[in-house]
Amino acid sequence: MAETGASPDPVPSPDAAPSPVARAEHFVWLTARVLEQRRFAYHFPTKAVGAGRDQAADAVENALAAYATADGGYGYALEPDLRGPVSQPLHTGHALRVLDSIRRCGGQRVERVCRYLTAVSTPEGALPAIHPSQRGYPSAPFVPIVDDPPSELLATGPVVGLLHRNDVWHAWLFRATDFCWAAVESLEKSHPYEVQAAVAFLDGVPDRSRAQAAADRLGRLVREQRLAALDPDDLDAYPVSPGYAPGEHHFPHDFAKAPESLARAWFTDAEMERSLDFLAREQREDGGWPIRWRQWAPGTAFESRPIVTIEALRTLRAYGRPID
Repeated sequence: MAETGASPDPVPSPDAAPSPVARAEHFVWLTARVLEQRRFAYHFPTKAVGAGRDQAADAVENALAAYATADGGYGYALEPDLRGPVSQPLHTGHALRVLDSIRRCGGQRVERVCRYLTAVSTPEGALPAIHPSQRGYPSAPFVPIVDDPPSELLATGPVVGLLHRNDVWHAWLFRATDFCWAAVESLEKSHPYEVQAAVAFLDGVPDRSRAQAAADRLGRLVREQRLAALDPDDLDAYPVSPGYAPGEHHFPHDFAKAPESLARAWFTDAEMERSLDFLAREQREDGGWPIRWRQWAPGTAFESRPIVTIEALRTLRAYGRPID
């Protein structure tokens, strides 16, 4: 018999606030494309989904295949700010990140992607941000289309770093890697998205000692130019880069998306904790995270928020923050 006055076992209140991942799941099922629904089910499996890890990865691949194009690239607004059916380097980089996240970045599929990257490369062997084939289809006004686009670290760095990290070897990588090294090591005046691209390259490239030295220099540049908002409660103290939307700040967690990133060493423990606290607080009442870049069409913002939501949860989980 229980002791008189003993407290009964606690019973969870039906009114208890749902977890961040539960709120995000509702948001994703309510608003997301099939691809992001499948990605969410892979990264944050629930009893309702019920599929094994391999089956969940297959489902992501099948959803991603809808964006594939005949030339080996990806299109169809996979990257929401570029509309239309034509393949683009930014779409293809997005596809590779999805495949990397489910550990399927290899094989004949990636061989075809590398042939596409070779075909659209600049004379330097690197990628333009926007290939001229985008002309005639809607695209964000902040990504201009020109006939002879220059090589861009923004497009090339993440792709090269990701392929190296997955032990992909292809002739395209040699000149593209050389371009990235030259671009990263010559950066003087930069902006957050370019720095993020540089970090993605440095986190994956095989020459780790050279990558460490380049990251150390880049971290000093980030702090000197105040490219990372180190105090989310005083954002007015940090400039917004030219051409960015009002309030389009970047934070330590945007550069160091996981603790093993070389960019993690740029920030103190206290700075990173404040950044992660801010990221956790950014979850909206509807369960999703906001986008900070310029919104130019309702549909693009609607499609982007589930992508941002998945990445926010992955970052919080990578740093051991409670999300379940």
